[in-house]
Amino acid sequence: MEFIASNFVPIMFTGLLVFLLMGFPVAFSLAATGLFFGFIGMEVGLFPSNLFQALPLRVFGIMQNDTLLAIPFFTFMGIILERSRMAEDLLETVAQVFGPVRGGLAVAVILVGALLAATTGVVAAAVISMGLISLPIMLRYGYNRTIATGTITASGTLAQAIPPSLVLIVLADQLGRSVGDMYAGGLLPGLMLVGLYLLFIAVVAIVKPSWVPALPQEARIYREANGASGHRSLLVLLAVCGVAGYIWAQNHNAIINPMIGREMDAAGDEVVIMSITVASLLALALAIVNRITRMGLLSRLAEQVTFVLIPPLVLIFLVLGTIFLGIATPTEGGAMGALGALIMAGSRRRLSLDLMRQAGENTTKLAIFVLSILIGSTVFSFTFNAADGHIWVEHLFDKLPGGALGFLIIVNLLVFVLGMFIDFFEIAFIVVPMLAPVAAKVLPELLPEGTPPEMALIWFGIILAMNLQTSFLTPPFGFALFYLRSVAARNDYTDQVTKQRIPAVTTAQIYKGSIAFIVLQLIMVSAIIAYPKLVVGNIEAAVKVDDATVTDMLNNMPGLEQEEEQDPTQGMDGADQSAEGDAAAPAEEEVDPAKALEDELKNEKKGQ
Repeated sequence: MEFIASNFVPIMFTGLLVFLLMGFPVAFSLAATGLFFGFIGMEVGLFPSNLFQALPLRVFGIMQNDTLLAIPFFTFMGIILERSRMAEDLLETVAQVFGPVRGGLAVAVILVGALLAATTGVVAAAVISMGLISLPIMLRYGYNRTIATGTITASGTLAQAIPPSLVLIVLADQLGRSVGDMYAGGLLPGLMLVGLYLLFIAVVAIVKPSWVPALPQEARIYREANGASGHRSLLVLLAVCGVAGYIWAQNHNAIINPMIGREMDAAGDEVVIMSITVASLLALALAIVNRITRMGLLSRLAEQVTFVLIPPLVLIFLVLGTIFLGIATPTEGGAMGALGALIMAGSRRRLSLDLMRQAGENTTKLAIFVLSILIGSTVFSFTFNAADGHIWVEHLFDKLPGGALGFLIIVNLLVFVLGMFIDFFEIAFIVVPMLAPVAAKVLPELLPEGTPPEMALIWFGIILAMNLQTSFLTPPFGFALFYLRSVAARNDYTDQVTKQRIPAVTTAQIYKGSIAFIVLQLIMVSAIIAYPKLVVGNIEAAVKVDDATVTDMLNNMPGLEQEEEQDPTQGMDGADQSAEGDAAAPAEEEVDPAKALEDELKNEKKGQ
């Protein structure tokens, strides 16, 4: 009994591993381990007999968590967009834009992958869609197989890091931080990673042009009657809309502030988002007028690009823009995104009862899956924390060389390896809650001077999201590799267009194609660790307050002067005493009743 009591936490971990190896589902393994070892702890005198009285409060807390509602909303939006063949339209159109240059197809796959990540947020959907659509085309026109497969798998995993990623929602919930802050922190690193991918393709096009050939003339379907490609018209439309967006940015405050009664200048992100929105809507209006009047102002390519690209861009603004501007919560943004996806599918005449049924079923299954794992992990962590497991984990990292940086490196190695074998939901619900207390304690010292300490967990969450994205690509167990393997040709086949015999895609080629992109992602993870400002810069700027402005506003509040004029000296002594008492008393904090009960039970145990 003494051995069990003194080594309770490692024995509990071993028990969880045994349950998992026996083949039990993760959610049930977590719950069973927590309950089983909770009862063992009671028998050996480690816990009081009424330990689990606080557990129902934790479960009800999960059911009442509004943040988790964003998961089914974003899942429903992604499924509707995927099944309405938005990815197919985007790939076909963007490939026509960049196809005439070497590497154009790969560039199209990367850009569409980023756009799908910002609209669907689901890795499996992105990888499978682009694998089915773009891989046969890339093989048809002679792309190097490792470049083709690597581009598809890497672009599909962008849904892990670019908002509105489901990973960031779950990490924000487990780390106790705002989903909006997590989205804002992940946006710039995600876009920088897209830039790294594009730079890599550009280098390949220069060094090995035969690996990434341009589309032949016969494959360019959007051509004018005189044989022109239509790119000049597209560039003119882009320039006109860019000028319109710039003009709006210069006059944003003059237009918006009188409408909403605001005196201060708008934030920079508000101006940028509104300028992009105005430019996008102008392009859409010009395309509609051109099609209705048949004036021929726009080429077929420019018109097609507008009708295909603008609706997803507007949807992204609807979701992310409202969240960043503070107009909507992530849950409300997800609801608007789901509605926008239904409108887009309906406008394309691809919304059907069968599609709604499939989306509803898949969304329900994923929501049940996530909540089941979350409830199981809550039961596990309840017993784990009651045994002071978080202190045991903290002691594991006490003696690491390098201090906080050493902790960060070891944790990333651990998450990288775990990401090869288990899904990110399990990592987020099992591993992250154990590491979060240690991270909150040691990581603030690595942040730039003046950064609020609470930003450490936002930075930590983005690093983990990028790391998990890397592990999704790593052979032999990277999930993105399996997704592509499931849709790539296993046998030789005859291409329907060229009538040529195309060899099968081997698993080794898929694995080899991921290596270069893994290196790029590791570079990005290293950059985020070395430069935390990439994550916390915009968030930090958003939370800064001008003390002078606030003081002036308080001094000019209506009714304040009247109170002072009534009797400036009345109750002065009492006010001083009250002020001293307020200064001495700590700020009142919101109390978790389940946590309070758990602490009380611990105190009772120690007092016995």
